[in-house]
Amino acid sequence: MADFGMDDEELEQMYQEVILDAARNPHGRVGDQSDAGEDPDGDGVTIRVEHEACLAAESHQFNPTCGDQATIHVEVAPGEQGGPDLIQRIVWQGSGCSISQASLSIMVDLVQGQAVDHAMDLAADFRKLMESRGAGLEDEQTQDALGDAMVFQGVSKYPMRIKCALLGWEGMKASVAQALSAGQEGDEGAKEEQA
Repeated sequence: MADFGMDDEELEQMYQEVILDAARNPHGRVGDQSDAGEDPDGDGVTIRVEHEACLAAESHQFNPTCGDQATIHVEVAPGEQGGPDLIQRIVWQGSGCSISQASLSIMVDLVQGQAVDHAMDLAADFRKLMESRGAGLEDEQTQDALGDAMVFQGVSKYPMRIKCALLGWEGMKASVAQALSAGQEGDEGAKEEQA
């Protein structure tokens, strides 16, 4: 990872500032009624679907260790003409520590508008970073792909905080899997109607 000509202490301070800024100004967070819709399942989470042609799903994640919780809502656009499925929209509602909120914010920036396969690769790479125990990732291409998410390298030194950083990523993966599963069920139903 680039050190920007800084010593370890200065670099750690810069990373902490990036995390705090992302937590204070979270991207993709919805929370007021202007962003909300109906609450069909009565779970208190109300996120309006914006892209009707997309496959929508959400996943609620909870970290009992820290108390972090988030509901991640995704809308997946089916690939056109054999192209890849895209994460058309990803938003979240939740509360928690600065690490979980910043990780959610940075994840939204990284996966919004990306191919589902690319988003899953990023999630796998982020998990590897969290499993590195502070050593980071050796592959510069992977570091570049993770972009601002590399600031969580220092977090990976603290096992109790790793779940905080992974919360949103796990929710994104679960939401995308649900959306794609619902799309496959819909495709099978359409085939049965044609038969």
